[in-house]
This record gives sequence, C-alpha cells and structure tokens, in this order.
Amino acid sequence: MNFLNLFKIAYKALLRNKTRASLTMLGIVIGIASVIAMVSLGQSSTLSINEQISSAGTNLIMVMRSSQQQGGVNVGSANVQTMTGKDVDVIMQKAQYISMASPIVNAGGQLVYGSSNWLGSLQGGNEYLLDIRKYELESGSNFTEHDVRTFAKVCVVGQTVVDNLFPNGEDPIGKTIRIGRLPFRIIGTLASKGNQMGQDMDDTVIVPYTTIQKRILAINYVHMIMASAVSENVALEAAAEVETILREQRRFKEGQDNDFQVRTQQEMLNMLGTVTGFLTVLLAAIASISLIVGGIGIMNIMYVTVTERTKEIGLRMSIGARNGDIKMQFLTESIILSLIGGLIGIVVGLALSYGASVLLKWQFVVSLQAVALSFVVCAATGIFFGWYPAKKAASLDPINALRYE
Repeated sequence: MNFLNLFKIAYKALLRNKTRASLTMLGIVIGIASVIAMVSLGQSSTLSINEQISSAGTNLIMVMRSSQQQGGVNVGSANVQTMTGKDVDVIMQKAQYISMASPIVNAGGQLVYGSSNWLGSLQGGNEYLLDIRKYELESGSNFTEHDVRTFAKVCVVGQTVVDNLFPNGEDPIGKTIRIGRLPFRIIGTLASKGNQMGQDMDDTVIVPYTTIQKRILAINYVHMIMASAVSENVALEAAAEVETILREQRRFKEGQDNDFQVRTQQEMLNMLGTVTGFLTVLLAAIASISLIVGGIGIMNIMYVTVTERTKEIGLRMSIGARNGDIKMQFLTESIILSLIGGLIGIVVGLALSYGASVLLKWQFVVSLQAVALSFVVCAATGIFFGWYPAKKAASLDPINALRYE
C-alpha cells in the first residue's frame, strides 16, 4: 500500500469522527503553542534587555565601592577607602583606554516650581556625564567645568520632571526650581529615553557632583565612578586598566583584595543573557509537559479507534492486507493528528507571542529553531504514541476480528 492511499484512508477515518479528532489534537495544539510562545517571548525579552543596556553604551565602565575580604573572610567596609574626585583625575591622567570619566553622587529631593512639586532623584556628575550615559539635550546646554568647580546651582532635567513641574507646557529653560531648600536654575532639558529595565530614565535631575557634595549631602566622597572606554572592543582592557590604576592609587600590596568593584556593560549583558536563557529553557520545558499529555491523549484515542474498527481490520486482513499495512494505516492516522495539531499550535503560538510583544512593546522575534523543532516533535509524538496501538491492531487475529461485535 503506497503512502497516498494510506493518507486518504487515514484522512477519511479521521473525518468520520471530527469532534473526537479535534479534541485529541487540542493537547498537541496547547503544547506546541506554549513552547513557541515561551521561546519567542524569552528571546524578545533578552533582545529588549540587551537593547536597553546597550543604549547606555556598551563601552560603559562602572567603579563601585565594596567591602574588603581578608583570607576569604568579609571584614566589612569600615576600613574601605572612599572614592573621590581625585580618583577620576588620576584615571583620566593615566588611563590609555578611557576617553571620559565622571564621579557620581546620588541624592533625592522634593522638586518645587510654583504650585507644582515632584519627588525626584538627583544625579551628580561632571561635564562628561551626559556623554558617558548617552543622554542627548532636547534644549538648552550642559553645565561646564567651571560650574563643577564653583558648586553652581544649575541643573539639566529629564522629560518626566518637565512634565510634572511644567504641566502647562511652559519652557523650563532659565526657570528656577527649588530642590529641598536650594534654588536651582534649569539650563537644559534631556531628550526622552523612556523606561529601561523598569526604571524611568527621564525622571532625573543632573547637577554638578560638587554641588550635591557641598550643598546637599555635606560629604567629600563620591558614590561611584562612571567611565567610557575609547571603544567597545577595548572595554575589558579599559576595566583592567582602571583596576590597576586604583590599586596603585590606594597602595595595595600584591595579593591584597580590592575594596572596589569594576564592572562593564558587557558583563551585565552576559549575566542577564544567561539568566534569561535559563528562564526561557525552564518555561519551555514546563510548557512541553502538555505535549506529553497530548501524546497520551492520542494513544488513548487510537486504542479506542482500534477497538471500534476491529471488524474493519479483520475484513481488510481477509482480503489480503498484511500486518505491516494495518500497522501503517493506524500509525498514519496518529501522525496526521499530531502534525495538524502541531501546525495549528505553531500558528497559535506565533500569534500569542506577537500579541504579547505588542502589549509589552518588545521586538517580535520568531525562533525558526523552535518552529522546526516543534514540527519534528509533532511527528515524533505521533510515531511514539501511535506505535503501540497500531501494533495492537496489526496483531489481531483475522478470524476473531471478523467475529467481533
């Protein structure tokens, strides 16, 4: 019996029980759709996170204070040297792979203009901070080195701050707002960057770091240092260079642990990629459980089909059908059920992932590997779960089958 005849017989047999065939395929549809959607959304989220991190500059290097360890034992941060603006000056003087560096001092405060107020976050830096963080000016200008040296009360504000302090569309350039008890003059506004990893990048006020140090927090250290490598290709070399310079600056002995951490954006990308990749595989594995349930449903229905068509099997055998022909007939029905369910599941999965991507404002990603693998899994499911019922049908005794009522 050729494959075309097998297909016709199997197709007609399935059409005779449309409702049962549809319910049987439902498990396969749900399983394949779940796997496709999970893999696609996982890749979309990874791409979205990578784009958000990359928008801050893949050549970004961050130096943060950390606790010290001695002999593998954490001894706390009491003896940790603080970072200062002088560390930035030394990095700029000695580092070959660093193009820009800025001290970072963070603070929070109530922002007030007229009858409007907003609880905002302040980020202090030098004149290079906007370039390091890839901020673009919407209007006005950035503060200068002179502003940093003189603790000037000037600021550059994000669009969220503008929208909340100037709800009537008033031009904020030149206006004076109050941050806490201090008046600050707005000299520039930032172009919108939107949300990145759940954080509103436009809800920020950038001021000279010395202003926060001397006028708001009364400190002489900085919270962290941000630097920019001359290019993305030498980011790791730049990070190692910064570490060496700071160790020399602190006169650390060989083998002595750092009291600071140097991180690059590429390290963050790799770490997040590993985490999201693991979660994607985990979710896909959980979703694939429904494929097993669907396969068991196919096996169950094929058992019922063999029992119902016992007399038909005996009749076919009596007119010359071989055991292999009977086996292939029922195995073909099982494969057709799986493949049709798989094709519907692929379409449904892609539709679900597209809809979720639109709602979450992620880029829609189609995983061709997942689609191809799903198609192969469908065929394998049909063969695996349809084999035993087909074998049972082929092993029936023709005489007993003809007598079956």
